[in-house]
Order: sequence, then C-alpha cells, then structure tokens
Amino acid sequence: MEKISSFVKNFKSVVIILCIGIGIFVLILSRVIPVAQHIIGVESDYKSAQSSLKDKKRTLENLKAKSVEEEDSKSSLTKNFYKPIEQGLDPETVISNAFAHVLEIMRNYSVKARTLQYDYNPQDDNFVKNTTDKYTVAKLDAEMISTYKNFESFLKELYKHEHFLDISSIEVVPYTKDRKILIIKFQLKLYAQK
Repeated sequence: MEKISSFVKNFKSVVIILCIGIGIFVLILSRVIPVAQHIIGVESDYKSAQSSLKDKKRTLENLKAKSVEEEDSKSSLTKNFYKPIEQGLDPETVISNAFAHVLEIMRNYSVKARTLQYDYNPQDDNFVKNTTDKYTVAKLDAEMISTYKNFESFLKELYKHEHFLDISSIEVVPYTKDRKILIIKFQLKLYAQK
C-alpha cells in the first residue's frame, strides 16, 4: 500500500506539474493566437493594399499618358502670337517680320503677287475691338498668280506656320488663257503681341 500511496503522491505531483504546464501552454496560446490572427489580417490587408496600389498606379500612368496626349493635341491646335523682341514699336514695325515670313513662303513656292494691300489694326477685327492695347493686327489683301500645286504647297506651309494667323478668305479663278494657272484673291490677318 505504501507503494501505491507513494505512486499516487508521485502521480499527483506529475498531474499537478502537467496541469500547470497545460495551464501555461493555454495561457501562452491564448496570447499568441490573437497576435497571430492580427498578423495574418495585417498581411492580408497589406497584400490587398499592394494589389490596389498596383491598380491605382496603372490607372495613374494611363491618366498621365492620356493627359500628355491631350496636351500634345491641344498644343498642336493652338499657336502662340508673334512677339517682337523690342517693345514700344509702331504697328508696321511690330508685324514686319511676320510679313517678311509670309512673303518668303510665297517666294519659295513661286506664288506671284499682283497686288498687295495692307491695313493695320482694322476696326472689324475682334482683337482690335476687344484688346487694342495688347495686339497688333495686319490685314493683307493680295491678288496672286500661281499654279494649283504651288498654291496648295503655299497653303500647307501657312498652316504649319509657327505663329497664329487667320486666312479670312480665298477666291480662286482659273486664268482664261491657261487653265493651269490660277488668279487668287487672298485675305490673311497676321497677329502680333505689342
């Protein structure tokens, strides 16, 4: 019986130690499980945030590309006004470089001028009416002679001109003695900042 009672005492000690060990294990486990669940949740949130960030970056890049494309298309549609280097010049002097450029284009494409008339700051022009102190306008009325091909090239070159200009009217009539030659009544407005 003594053996049994010593076995029970030893067994009791082992059971107590085992219970204390299980209690400590459960206590540690009860502390670790919420932390592990929190870490798993944070990792899941991090992965979804990374995925969302990649989507947002892709969207941002697409929007930037679209914005650049729109800016390019806008800049190709809008042109700057001619601005002379010196300030305080009279209208004829301000716009003379722009005239010289148009005359050079005419010469390059063999467009001959029969008559040229200039009108500085015409009163029917909206820029003159509304912003007299900011812009100088010169209206050029010309009667020209050219072939179809040369006149076409001249118009294309004017379209590519780096500064703002306005082709107000074009009247084209073939020459009666030679239908390959055109007689052109042409009105062009040139603009310059003062």
